[in-house]
Amino acid sequence: MAGALSPPRALVAGGSLGGLFIANLLLRRGWDVHVYEHSREDLVSRGAGIITHPELFECLARIGIAIDESFGVDVPERIAFDHDGAVVGRLPIRQCLTTWGRLYELLKAAFPAERYHFGHTLVRVDQSAGVARAEFANGAAAEAELLVGADGIRSAVRGCLLPEVRARYAGYVAWRGLADERALTDATRDALFPRFAFSLNDREHMVGYPVAGFTRSTREGERCYNFVWYRPVDEAGELPALCTDVNGRTHDMAVPPPLLRPELVSRARESARESLSPQFAEVVERAPQPFFQAIFDLQCPRMTFGRIALLGDAAFVARPHVGMGVTKAAGDAMALADALRDADDDLDAALAAYEALRPRVGAAVVQYARELGAYLGGDRSDDARRRHTADAVMREIAVTRSFD
Repeated sequence: MAGALSPPRALVAGGSLGGLFIANLLLRRGWDVHVYEHSREDLVSRGAGIITHPELFECLARIGIAIDESFGVDVPERIAFDHDGAVVGRLPIRQCLTTWGRLYELLKAAFPAERYHFGHTLVRVDQSAGVARAEFANGAAAEAELLVGADGIRSAVRGCLLPEVRARYAGYVAWRGLADERALTDATRDALFPRFAFSLNDREHMVGYPVAGFTRSTREGERCYNFVWYRPVDEAGELPALCTDVNGRTHDMAVPPPLLRPELVSRARESARESLSPQFAEVVERAPQPFFQAIFDLQCPRMTFGRIALLGDAAFVARPHVGMGVTKAAGDAMALADALRDADDDLDAALAAYEALRPRVGAAVVQYARELGAYLGGDRSDDARRRHTADAVMREIAVTRSFD
């Protein structure tokens, strides 16, 4: 493709974070890029807290996104509480915590609006003569020299290419939510802010950290406390009932928060008072709209198919314990962009280099996350028990780690 008169074309299926990472990187290399998003509306309200790592900041810097104090909340240490709220461990680890919405805002603002297309549900992909083609449910179609599937755990691109690959349920769900720090008592606010905190119980694991508030402010007094609470749920007996919304419809992985049955939220808050430290029980109580996500992992045998490449959660979904879902997508995007640069946009050579590198990284992240979550999933081996201690979770959960 070197020396072509017109810029190489790329179409990206999926307008979430992974899609915006690669779209922005390719655009800045001179590619003609368009993004096609399934949703009909802006995604900024989706998601909750995000743990950052150096690779994520590297990707943002390559795109040209400046980071300032509004990006996230810095924490100097980790802390663990027992059931009664007493501190049972501290560990000095500095991290920056942000939100999914803040990252999406920054990445979306960096990409030309006229190249981002809402309301495009992908239904079919094919390719011939060095060109990939995507067809959408609304009757539209697009083609390009490169098609990137960055459409998440429910990836339609992956479904077309690898219909046999399915997400695997881990045996537990994560309740999540945000509590305004002004709604917390002084004692709870002083205990939790500005710290990355943990609370453990048998087959349960609560983690929390401060993030920007509902107004996107990171200033003291205007922040929120984000929590992720892992709880076992039997797949056959309990999960279908939990995933049934107020209208009687059963969902596969999560219920949209406005459609959660009120009794489920009430039951979760009651369980928090029984099993969590008082600080975390209060956070769950004061979160205005708790919601849950069933925890799955997924692993693809490959990431490239002719002129089509998978990226982020479309290819590998790791349990959240590594805290690297977004960073992994950023790493995939940089690896693909670098491979194209190094091959002078020779797509066959670039995609071969991408295939040689990223599947083993994705597989390593998935495997490590399985190890960290083994006890929550019912494993009672000595190693699984060791990882479910205050000292272990503070040292291993969501810390920066190389998987190259």
